[in-house]
Amino acid sequence: MYTKKIDISTSIKKIKLSSCIMNASGALCSTEQELNKLLKSSSGAIITKSCTSFPRKGNMNPRYFYCKKYGSINSMGLPNLGIDFYLDFFEKKKTKKPIFLSISGLSEEENFFLLRKANLSSKISAVELNLSCPNILVKDKKNNMINIGYDSYKLSSFLKEVFKLYEKPLGLKLPPYFNEIDIKNIAFILNKYPIYFVTCINSIPNGIFINSTNESVVISPKKGFGGIGGKIIKPFALANIRLFYLYLRKEISIIGCGGITNGKDIFDHVLCGASAVQIGTQFIEEGLTVFDRLEKEFISILEKKNYLSIDNFKGNLKKNLI
Repeated sequence: MYTKKIDISTSIKKIKLSSCIMNASGALCSTEQELNKLLKSSSGAIITKSCTSFPRKGNMNPRYFYCKKYGSINSMGLPNLGIDFYLDFFEKKKTKKPIFLSISGLSEEENFFLLRKANLSSKISAVELNLSCPNILVKDKKNNMINIGYDSYKLSSFLKEVFKLYEKPLGLKLPPYFNEIDIKNIAFILNKYPIYFVTCINSIPNGIFINSTNESVVISPKKGFGGIGGKIIKPFALANIRLFYLYLRKEISIIGCGGITNGKDIFDHVLCGASAVQIGTQFIEEGLTVFDRLEKEFISILEKKNYLSIDNFKGNLKKNLI
């Protein structure tokens, strides 16, 4: 019988997490009830729904759809209760669990406003700045509207302004990248700034699920197009994690997000270089018990491999077949 204690705690630079498993922003973390449940759960940290300056109702329903075989599609439209609600909520709470505030302003100026507000809070452990939301668009050199996370020049000038006004721990939630050179270029920019972590990846944009019986789309907003999450995106998440692990300064931690449904998925994320993982689609479908189940499955894998902590294998993916 295995007697040594398996430690799945982790650190995001100076931020200590009792478990490397946490929720993803957008997954059951919007309301007071949802946040209270997360505070009592076994998750290693808690992250809020991406918030804006004022409350938003978001897009029309149905705006989320789950397919057991592939995963999920959503076009939520940033429904949230506004930054003041989240800051006030945590100001009243006593907890040792790290608190990550996700922010997603609808413009660069709104993000600056949100960061200034977050700067005043003593309860927020770090901000996760959502640079991958389809609502935040900038013009590229050809005047196409794209996410700021896809334009290295705009991203650099934006981060330069961010770190003039925000002094606390800051991480970035990044969109998925599909070419190594793009990740290399983005990492080159990020390495210039005192970033605590990056979260890889947000949902893959412009997907579509079809109801063959009705011969229709399955969500109402944007003619049925939305972000794809869940098990189908795991290979893309792992590729982004691995390449950012190779190109980023080691002081910048990586939080893996995408396609986690079991303990093996967590192991694969960490093996590619993630220091922690976020659970989105599976959390929505399974509820709070997902954290206990995933922790049990993950620890079981580490026991079989004789690993005592995630540091024993983090980033140690072999380059060649054995």
